[in-house]
Amino acid sequence: MLPILLSFTLAQTPQTPPPPPPAEVVQPHQVRPLPGGLDRVPVFNSNSPEKVLTEGILLSTLPPQGKKHPQAHLNFAFRDRFDVFSHHVAQAPTPEDLRTLYHGILLHNPGSTPVRVNILQAASYLSQPDAPFIDLPSFAINMLGNVYAGPGSRAMSDILRGRRQDTFPAEITIPPGGSQMLLNAPIPVRELTPPLNGRSTYARLRSTGVVHVASLAMFAPTNGDGSERPPTLEEWQNLLENGNLAGPRDKAPTPPEQQTSRIYGRVAGVAQGSSWRARITDTPRSNFLTIPEPGQAVSYGISTLPGGMLGTNQSQSAPMLVRYPDTAYFAHGNYGIQYRIRIPLYNNTSSNQTVNIALQTPIKEDTLSKQGLRFFAELARPTFFRGTVLVRYRDDAGRPAARYIHLVQRRGQPGEALAQLNLKPQENRLVEVDFLYPPDATPPQVLTVQTLQPENIAPFPGN
Repeated sequence: MLPILLSFTLAQTPQTPPPPPPAEVVQPHQVRPLPGGLDRVPVFNSNSPEKVLTEGILLSTLPPQGKKHPQAHLNFAFRDRFDVFSHHVAQAPTPEDLRTLYHGILLHNPGSTPVRVNILQAASYLSQPDAPFIDLPSFAINMLGNVYAGPGSRAMSDILRGRRQDTFPAEITIPPGGSQMLLNAPIPVRELTPPLNGRSTYARLRSTGVVHVASLAMFAPTNGDGSERPPTLEEWQNLLENGNLAGPRDKAPTPPEQQTSRIYGRVAGVAQGSSWRARITDTPRSNFLTIPEPGQAVSYGISTLPGGMLGTNQSQSAPMLVRYPDTAYFAHGNYGIQYRIRIPLYNNTSSNQTVNIALQTPIKEDTLSKQGLRFFAELARPTFFRGTVLVRYRDDAGRPAARYIHLVQRRGQPGEALAQLNLKPQENRLVEVDFLYPPDATPPQVLTVQTLQPENIAPFPGN
């Protein structure tokens, strides 16, 4: 009788219908590749493993000769302009192990003469207490730089303003064959619930000679009384000479040619490209961008990547010059890369036109399945962009306007206008949009130029 009873029970079990897919709104307009491209400035990019539980080498570009674990050293030399980016998270390995994890960034001079390293801009912040992840409005004026959520958001805002945090000197001199610390900073977890903390660092540097760079993680050494202290330069050097790669290792990426079940991976290596300059015009030889027809728009991809090219067939991911085999093949997401976008608008009509400039976060897709950008009718939960954007233009009275705006955008969020311009017939006006792509953002985004229908024009804050 058991088989009959089972059959009867299963037949009577009500089937829960799957939830309906979230409602979408489609903006049926053209999406174009972003003009321009990455420069050739190398970026030391230390982001794997993101969560560090065991101390060791996060990323080393020193030569492998003489090292106990040569496979941990990528042998890449920096000279003149280069950037350093790192983002790592410390978590207590066990509830009782609340030791402070220190993050060190070491600069090594392999040559026979001193090397000076100028620190042009630099910032490093903790999640707690420097820049906690707090709820912020989707649009907030940020002229003073005091609006941020997360260490990446705060650090990129500082670099965008050309700042060098007080903890960084203007210059470091590295003796021949010696090393100096660019960063020797804690990531404390004690007294945090949960015992979890992160640190984001970005620095723009210029050297007078060849240098190698290493990103390292070490639990705080202790004094005789058991109190913690920062590691010394000698202790960092010993870790660099004798240590192995820190762990646990992140998920290995899938090869670029694999199209399904794509794992992008975290970055640990040297990426090529610190800045993307774009001048958006009708054609490469044109001097302006003709505004769309009223009610129409055109978008340009930002941080597009394989699987998320939005029909442009353009991947903006920075190529890797050197990398560890179990880390990302490309710097997908372009953390820390500065987008410098110039849009010389032109109203070719015989009437006044109102134009909005907006950053948007459409639903990710490689090709446009519905002949336009897809957005959710109601806000989704995950935050996909959290950072400050600088917009410059002349307002409708002809006065220079510059606004720093902190944006928080969730997946599939259309976004609010960064600027609104009322263009007279045959008028030209330049709009400049600058931002550093913030850590913890999820690509892709788009920059959209939209001409409004007269009946859809609403008051714009700041004009």
